[in-house]
Amino acid sequence: MIITAPMMETNIAYIALGSNLEDREKNLELALEEIEKHAEITKKSKIHESKPVGYKDQGDFLNMVIEISTELTPAELIIRLQEIEHKLGRIREIENGPRTIDLDILFYNNEIINQPHLKIPHPRLHKRSFVLNPLNEISPKLVHPKLNKDIKTLKNELGKNRTTS
Repeated sequence: MIITAPMMETNIAYIALGSNLEDREKNLELALEEIEKHAEITKKSKIHESKPVGYKDQGDFLNMVIEISTELTPAELIIRLQEIEHKLGRIREIENGPRTIDLDILFYNNEIINQPHLKIPHPRLHKRSFVLNPLNEISPKLVHPKLNKDIKTLKNELGKNRTTS
């Protein structure tokens, strides 16, 4: 009799990365290295530069989006991402303030999660060009499960209704 281990489910998630303190490019690089310890990076956008949103008295951000394949659940993934932020020196003092690294789950499979500390899809991603531009670069046909529109359409709509950078 052959006993096999149960197959772990592989999930696809999209993660936004941002940094505006110290060596921004190095922070993104280190975050990618840490993420690879928990998931396989299957797609990666170029790095985009953007102005800050919300709290304006800070430097410009470098942003990118990755697609990962992971066996982690959404709850496990957000914990790992927060651990990486902490390891790379993120301090949460000012809402939308400066940070060495910011890691946000944009999508997890096609799931909709609405918990106090975990909202998927990310509730403001469709209002942020610094997320939509790199996301469109790697997955323009990805459909937002709540808005039922693909990323390319959301990006184009935001461009027409320019309210948030």
